[in-house]
Amino acid sequence: MPGIGPAVVNTLLGDLPELGQLSNKQIAALTGVAPYNRDSGSLRGKRRIRGGRHSVRTILFMATLTSVQHNPVIRRFYQRLVADGKHKKVALTACIRKMVIMLNAMLRDGECWNAKLA
Repeated sequence: MPGIGPAVVNTLLGDLPELGQLSNKQIAALTGVAPYNRDSGSLRGKRRIRGGRHSVRTILFMATLTSVQHNPVIRRFYQRLVADGKHKKVALTACIRKMVIMLNAMLRDGECWNAKLA
């Protein structure tokens, strides 16, 4: 996948061995990019990310910055979110989640990167 280099691969293999074996929601929660709500009764709070593995989330943030420049699928997704009014950091977090889900599916199915299928 464009934007994923040797440092990211080594971190994912070492710190996230469950990649390719869990569902999309579980892998997003494990990396710490799943949105959690803060609702109580009729009060509707903000959705925020929390928990997960800090080292994986940090390295994926840097990889996402590269992917926004070099990966056409992630670039279109990021530009659409920013055009819809999302803050840039929120859009980057959504891109991290999308990348983790795509990497999980690629490992689960044993396939290489194909921009047409993404």
